[in-house]
Amino acid sequence: MPKFKPYNHDQVVMVVINFEDQIQPGTFEYAIHYLIEHKLDLSVFFPNYQTGRPAYDPAILLKIILFAYSKGITSSREIQWCCETNIIFKALSCDSVPHFTTIANFVSSHAEEVESLFEQVLLVCDQQGLLGKELFAIDGCKMPSNASKEHSGTFKELAEKRDKLRRQINYHLKEHQRLDAQTVQDEARLKRIEQTISTLDKASDRIDQFLKNNVPRMGRGRTRKEVKSNITDNQSAKMKINKGVIQGYNGVATVDKKHQIVVDAQAFGEGQEHHTLKPVLERVEARLKRLEISEHLSARYCDYGRYRLCQRS
Repeated sequence: MPKFKPYNHDQVVMVVINFEDQIQPGTFEYAIHYLIEHKLDLSVFFPNYQTGRPAYDPAILLKIILFAYSKGITSSREIQWCCETNIIFKALSCDSVPHFTTIANFVSSHAEEVESLFEQVLLVCDQQGLLGKELFAIDGCKMPSNASKEHSGTFKELAEKRDKLRRQINYHLKEHQRLDAQTVQDEARLKRIEQTISTLDKASDRIDQFLKNNVPRMGRGRTRKEVKSNITDNQSAKMKINKGVIQGYNGVATVDKKHQIVVDAQAFGEGQEHHTLKPVLERVEARLKRLEISEHLSARYCDYGRYRLCQRS
């Protein structure tokens, strides 16, 4: 019978480490760390930190968020947990643990600043010769949003749903009056009916307010007709995917062929991608001109894109 030294994974050990040693050259985390520390200008974030108590440095938040996204981690709670348990996250954050609300607020409130950093990264990629400047690919990926599919419909369908809710409210009101008139009252049932009426009334008012404050969404096909609105997020849309139908957005990325560098990314509330070609081309053209990456490329590429757009029309 062979003899081996025993081992046990279920144990806690205090280990002396250097965080910088954990971020090894050649890894993605090293690329993030080096870019943020040495190449990117983070002063675009500074106006948001002029008053109040000391805050987490945007460099720390950017490192852990970008590294988490590269691993498919998008939940702010999970990012916080990684900062507590994962050695690479600890190295990138210098052993700080931002609360998940801090992470979520940083992501949701700095759209313009993040776009500025995106363009700075493009300039670095251009300086390193990573942009081929010859061929771009445009493709989309349908992503679900927090909006509910059940709250979608044309204005006619939403009005019918509101009217149906009002009929249900009237039915429960009559039932409540009938029970209230009885000598022996069922207090528990009366309370349930009151709660049901309150819930239905809020849903009805929500639809009614949406119909009063909005106009029907019109499609952009050859025959313009109304498409479904959504009272939760009216910029999203119902889209077919291979697993059914989602309420969400179509994320369209423009990628350089040479090293698969993303040069533009936008989200559209439309399932059909041919409507997104024109705004994508216009934004790519504007970005290339603004960054002075290649004036000739922007003119040639966007002319080709407009030609393809005319061919589809």
